[in-house]
Amino acid sequence: MKLSVIIVNYNVKHFLEQCLNSVRKAAQHVDAEIWVVDNNSVDQSVEMVRDKFPEVKVIANKDNRGFSVANNQAIKLSNSEYILLLNPDTVVEEFTFAKVVEFMDQNSDAGGLGVKMVDGNGVFLPESKRGLPTPAVAFYKIFGLSAIFPKSRTFGKYHLGFLNENEIHYVDVLSGAFMLMRKSVLDKVGLLDETFFMYGEDIDLSYRIIKGGFKNYYFPQTRIIHYKGESTKKSSVNYVFVFYQAMIIFARKHFSLRYARLFSLLIHLAIYLRASLSVIRRLSSRVFLPVIDAAILYIGFYFIKSYWEQTWLLPHSSAYPLLYMLYIVPIYILILLGGVLLTGGYDKPYQIPRLVKGLFSGIIAILVMYALLPENYRYSRAIIIAGTFWGFISLSGIRFVFQMMGFSAFGNHEEKKNRIAIVGESSESQRVAALLRNMSRKPSFIGLVSLKESDKKVEGEIGTVDQLQEIIRVYGLGEVVFCARDMSAQHIIDQMIQLQNQGIDYKIAPEESMAIIGSKSISAGNDLFMIDVDSITKPQNKRNKRITDLLLAFSLFITLPLNVWFVDKKSGYLWNLIQVLVSQKTFVAYYFSKQHSQQALPHLKAGILHPGHAFASETLNDDTLSRLNLLYSRDYKIANDLEIIWKGFKFLGNR
Repeated sequence: MKLSVIIVNYNVKHFLEQCLNSVRKAAQHVDAEIWVVDNNSVDQSVEMVRDKFPEVKVIANKDNRGFSVANNQAIKLSNSEYILLLNPDTVVEEFTFAKVVEFMDQNSDAGGLGVKMVDGNGVFLPESKRGLPTPAVAFYKIFGLSAIFPKSRTFGKYHLGFLNENEIHYVDVLSGAFMLMRKSVLDKVGLLDETFFMYGEDIDLSYRIIKGGFKNYYFPQTRIIHYKGESTKKSSVNYVFVFYQAMIIFARKHFSLRYARLFSLLIHLAIYLRASLSVIRRLSSRVFLPVIDAAILYIGFYFIKSYWEQTWLLPHSSAYPLLYMLYIVPIYILILLGGVLLTGGYDKPYQIPRLVKGLFSGIIAILVMYALLPENYRYSRAIIIAGTFWGFISLSGIRFVFQMMGFSAFGNHEEKKNRIAIVGESSESQRVAALLRNMSRKPSFIGLVSLKESDKKVEGEIGTVDQLQEIIRVYGLGEVVFCARDMSAQHIIDQMIQLQNQGIDYKIAPEESMAIIGSKSISAGNDLFMIDVDSITKPQNKRNKRITDLLLAFSLFITLPLNVWFVDKKSGYLWNLIQVLVSQKTFVAYYFSKQHSQQALPHLKAGILHPGHAFASETLNDDTLSRLNLLYSRDYKIANDLEIIWKGFKFLGNR
């Protein structure tokens, strides 16, 4: 056997299916076997592989053994000349395997090889070629010097930015997303170090290959799409921590004690720096617009108050007291902006109708409160109404200006994204179009783009792939879907690269698959329980759920002497209320069992109750409870939580 392709999978069934489709095509040009090592996925990945890819050899682990252990399991069973470690969130070109094997055959000094990688929008991934992360290189990376001077031979060593991305080079580190190695070299230098659970093992093995007297090559004459961390969520704090801990393990293993300590210090500094910057960035992005809105409203109230005093008030009585602008007006503004927050006015993309709805809700709340205040605190309602009217005009205006300036958060990106072109042959394009129409978020426009000019045009056809750039501009498209059945991976990547500056999202529809895959999402159709299951994670629903938890927990806490008698486990009840108040738990989350864990559902905090408690008097099996989880996630409403809590109240002491 010439080549063994080894793919470690963990809960990314749809990415894995697309990857295996491309691997199957590429394996036709070389004597190859394919292995999938599954680390106890709960999304039916194993069943999918056995059903759709019977030629693939499957190792189904009963627990998550990590990247290194899982790869080593398959390597030990392989007798091929070459071993390829491949991520499941990749797509390889049809001749990728043939080209890399031919290169390795012609270069006996090659111990390992990596290829040119692009992301799901065709943008080159700099981690395709990397240098050894020495303390100096780590310092340049942590403090941004490598980003400021990417082409520098001193500061740009982390991603070797000074090397031409379209030429073959020696490199220090190969990417674990596509890592081709000689089996004889692995026999000499050893397999992946199982001390590394997920990250760092590619750096360690690359370094050991070089120390063993071989070379690692960057080979750009073939390309792959790498969706870059769809299965590992690289933006998470947990990723940062695990990745940098892996770097510390590498330093202790390969550097001197002095260097290892210095490296460890830099890594810990990087962790705190990244965490701090992340908090600052998130906080600033969330408060920027509310602060701008508050300032504009305050200025408006100030001038309206001044005009009211000079025109109507001063001839008859004294001016407003200082506390009016110091306390009363800020309270008005907080209520108005609170209304905007609760109606989704601060959810991206920022939409003027939500703003108007929020301001209207806010002024109603102010006027209701106004009627309940003592006479000496009832300042002019005319100022309240005029100030709110100023808010309608000015805040809508600022959003319109930001939109005209091209800020995506203020634009019609979602509307544009809902305008889609499908590139492929007629039959497959129509199948994919039907799939898109089955989504809960139905496209506002679908245009079919053929691969070549034809005298017989089908309904909905708007041009050919050669005209795609013009089609995107004329029809105002936000998304392009390529049909993998009709287009080679090479052709798809060519199109992505050619159009990568168009501000378009690109997706691929694998053959005979119910999934459409892009760099940021997976859409699935014709499956009731796969459509829009992330309703519960929409910003407005997350906010409403948390507010409901807080208000209910606080109400139950202050009336505890009365309601505690209706709960079975009273000691656990008090502890649960405290955990909800401090955001460690939520009142309602998913049901879990050994057979049905969280599936592919959006993350929620641990819950006291689950959807099954709405049917507390009935005995429900695990399959039914699992479906209730999906329905709860898909159709989340505050009323659902309240119904479940009402019917399952006696179980609020469960722990």
